[in-house]
Amino acid sequence: MRLRVILLVVATSSLVLVSFLVPLALVLRSFAANQAVSKATTQAQQLTPLVATLPTSTLTLTVDQLNAGNGGSPITVFLPDGQKIGQPARETATVERAETGQSFTTAGPAGAEVLAAVGGLRDGPAVIRIFVPNAVLRQGVARAWLLLVGLGLGLLAVSVVVADQLARSLVRPIAALAQASDLLATGDLTARATVAGPPEVRRAGSGLNRLAARIGDLLAHERETVADLSHRLRTPLTALRIDAESLRDIDEMTQVTADVDAVERTVNEIIRAARRPSGGGVGALCDASMVINERAAFWRPLAEDQERPMMVEVAAGPVLVNVSSEDLAACTDVLLENVFSHTAEGAAFTVRLSRRAGGGAWLVIADDGPGFPDADPTERGRSSGGSTGLGLDIARRIAEASGGSLMIGRSTSGGGAVTVGLGPPPRPPDGRRHRRARPRPQGGGLGEPADDGTPWSLLGSSRANR
Repeated sequence: MRLRVILLVVATSSLVLVSFLVPLALVLRSFAANQAVSKATTQAQQLTPLVATLPTSTLTLTVDQLNAGNGGSPITVFLPDGQKIGQPARETATVERAETGQSFTTAGPAGAEVLAAVGGLRDGPAVIRIFVPNAVLRQGVARAWLLLVGLGLGLLAVSVVVADQLARSLVRPIAALAQASDLLATGDLTARATVAGPPEVRRAGSGLNRLAARIGDLLAHERETVADLSHRLRTPLTALRIDAESLRDIDEMTQVTADVDAVERTVNEIIRAARRPSGGGVGALCDASMVINERAAFWRPLAEDQERPMMVEVAAGPVLVNVSSEDLAACTDVLLENVFSHTAEGAAFTVRLSRRAGGGAWLVIADDGPGFPDADPTERGRSSGGSTGLGLDIARRIAEASGGSLMIGRSTSGGGAVTVGLGPPPRPPDGRRHRRARPRPQGGGLGEPADDGTPWSLLGSSRANR
């Protein structure tokens, strides 16, 4: 913007200077020519009475003296008897015209001629011819033009300096405003714009600061509301724990108590996450292979109870991703819960975790169910299966927060397939990227990963919310 303002001022100043200096230069040239012609005319008028009264020898001496100090404008006197005094010159048509008694000035390609007829002589009129060459007509014009050019360049330089200062006064507050906007866009709600500059920019800065403060207040209120609602779950959880501990069967009591503990840990994590400042989850790191193996082991008993063939493929070794273990576990549970809730008992499903070529991991959960209808299943609150419609939206948010994405499609068997891309950690502990692991061969026909680290082929775009 600063450069554009300067260029605008330079263009405007150039137009003004050209429109002013060019006519002035032409006027100076005309003025110089008129001055030279006027000087020659005055000399011719002064010489006229001398031609009529002085003898030829004296007149010759006078004309020679005038030519010596005339500055390049030769004087020639044509006498009636054909004799020429002064600078030699041929008798042209203009001279013959002046011999008729006319005095005039004429301009030619080489310069101007001042012709004065002198009457009162015995043999007829004489003619005084003063030739003013172009060099004399334009004497001093080049210097005047150089002065005008220097003046124009000086004025143009001054306009550039003034435009630069003006542009700085405009650009600096706007740049500060843009920087504050960028910081707010990255999640830094403490960023504030400097209120400076023109009134319009100051209004924009004040408005942005008020908006940032309002967003911070709304987010704080939302976090506190979520924390309060989650805290209210402690009472029914306590009652549930009491009921679980009153069970007579030790195995059932142990299992139900463990489930209550898991729910209570989840509630505590929700409260901590709700009261965590914005951006507090940035830099989270976990081993995706360990988390996926744990969640698969958790869901396997239910799969065996429903006689569902469950295939698990997890890349060997640590698979580091930019997401916390709690969030990855919640994402996996959401996707597996969808499989159990929206496919018939006995429908097979596959859980696969592989490394991405650029770091991070691909998590694909595919099933042999009916697949997804046409509605967008990732739209928050939309559900065609009687659920809350938040599951896939939660998974999508976790994937995007890690620097990845979530894709919905079909498995090779025609069922549903959800591919979650998990972003790599900002700085791997060993400073190197992990080698990509090729997926192990797997039967069942639920899709194979590509060798280049891309997710499984997702055929079609059938979608539904689960």
